[in-house]
Amino acid sequence: MAFNRPRLVLALVLLTVAAAGLWRAIGGLSSVVSLAGGQEVPAGVAPGGSAPAAPGSAPGGEPLAKVRLVPVATGLERPLFVSHAGDGSGRLFVVEQGGRIRVVRDGKLLERPFLDVTRRLDNSSGERGLLGLAFAPDYRTSGFFFLVRTAPGPAVVVERYRVSADPDRADPASVQVVLSMDDPASNHNGGMVAFGPDGYLWLGTGDGGRAADPWDNARDPRSLLGKLLRIDVRERLYAIPPDNPVAAGGRGRPEVWALGLRNPWRFSFDRATGELWIGDVGQGAWEEIDVVDPRRGGGMHFGWKTMEGRHCFDPPRGCDPAGLELPVHEYGHELGCSVTGGYVYRGRRIAGLAGAYLFADFCRGTVWSLVREPEGRARVATLLETRAMVSSFGEDEAGELYLCDHRDGAVLALEPGAS
Repeated sequence: MAFNRPRLVLALVLLTVAAAGLWRAIGGLSSVVSLAGGQEVPAGVAPGGSAPAAPGSAPGGEPLAKVRLVPVATGLERPLFVSHAGDGSGRLFVVEQGGRIRVVRDGKLLERPFLDVTRRLDNSSGERGLLGLAFAPDYRTSGFFFLVRTAPGPAVVVERYRVSADPDRADPASVQVVLSMDDPASNHNGGMVAFGPDGYLWLGTGDGGRAADPWDNARDPRSLLGKLLRIDVRERLYAIPPDNPVAAGGRGRPEVWALGLRNPWRFSFDRATGELWIGDVGQGAWEEIDVVDPRRGGGMHFGWKTMEGRHCFDPPRGCDPAGLELPVHEYGHELGCSVTGGYVYRGRRIAGLAGAYLFADFCRGTVWSLVREPEGRARVATLLETRAMVSSFGEDEAGELYLCDHRDGAVLALEPGAS
């Protein structure tokens, strides 16, 4: 069969444009791509200076362990988070972007959802919907859990619910709004919510969307967008921790613990050390992994949009990295397009991964491990090449890790591979 060459060329162009326009990870790459690149700034070196290779070279090296992915639940609709309730039940709770929280009990996906908030969502674009879930540390007695969703406005909303008398069903009527934030665009909604070792509720927020943070939200301490927020929900529905950077007054919002983030789609706390690990989705060139010890106190600036990864962005040259928290690792878009932050492995099934941080790229499906050398350099290795669209990782009560495959609707467990 002969092909019409002009039509074939046109078809290929249209196919390429369509592929580029697909939703590029829940983590939130804008469909408008900025100029790639920018001047690289090694840690502690002013632009134009010289230094040894900075942490965050291209992933390489031998895998730390042989692993495989084993299906735990299938038939899900766009899963983007999996977690546990910390109640000793062994259950897994899976967040579906469309608005349901599903329960996996004894290896079986229950048909009836734990909660369905579909009618409360603005699910109008690829990065909106039900985005995050966190169970209170005292869930066993209080029954409280928190979720993050998008709402018309547009807005990003944090809500609290309580479980019903049936442990596999939440009480929809128990809902209370903890926080509602105006969000000027449909993308970069953040959505990760977790309790830290300090007992406070932490929330990652995107910079407001579009491309290149046109409102400069991430650098503005008066905005809740492009931040890590830290709030006290233990005794009251909403309170400010007294040791937040501007809790006692000053320039900025008292909820803000750190600023300078573009879209911290997934972050986690190392259950052994308490360190905070963040996967912050890049603009058009660099994806980054950040790690800090919260015991240092808040007020830190992770760099966006002065920098994208370790590279000048605004301005594109001659930026000043002084006072910025630069990433422990970055990778360029030749290796992927949207980072999915994960967890430090503290389980027992895979001894070779003990203490390694795992993360992935949503577009490529590559899963990497990262170990910090004593001098702080990141040693990164490819752990798995998968066909999954890894929207999130998750932990169970024992510290074993799982990942969500957004495209194929599955939760997969990380298991030891064949020796």
